Amino acid sequence: MFAKDGKTAPEAPAAVTPDVARRSNGHATQSIISRDLKIKGDLMCSGDIQIDGQVEGDVQSRSITIGEGADVRGSISSDSIRVCGSVNGQLKGQSVVLAKTAKLVGDVMHQTLAVEPGAFFEGQCRRIDGTQS
Repeated sequence: MFAKDGKTAPEAPAAVTPDVARRSNGHATQSIISRDLKIKGDLMCSGDIQIDGQVEGDVQSRSITIGEGADVRGSISSDSIRVCGSVNGQLKGQSVVLAKTAKLVGDVMHQTLAVEPGAFFEGQCRRIDGTQS
């Protein structure tokens, strides 16, 4: 690790784990909409999306997380949805979680729904079975 002359010698590269290898070829990376980004239009992704900025349009993905400072105006469709910020629109997902900081104005169609104490939810919720699309 340290050479005699006081300079550090380069370390051997760490072994690549299957998880890191999978991320490097694009299959498991998470798309991030940062806090300072505003998007007008629909988002479609086959992976995971973390939204921290503003989106005006529909969002469809495998897994969606709406961050605390986020503002989404449109419908959201995903296998897994976690809302910590503000959403004005319909949610449709197998698993929907409204965190204590969530503000949702819209309907929820779900297989499982969790609403943490403190979450704001104005709308209707309806359970759907796994055979509906």
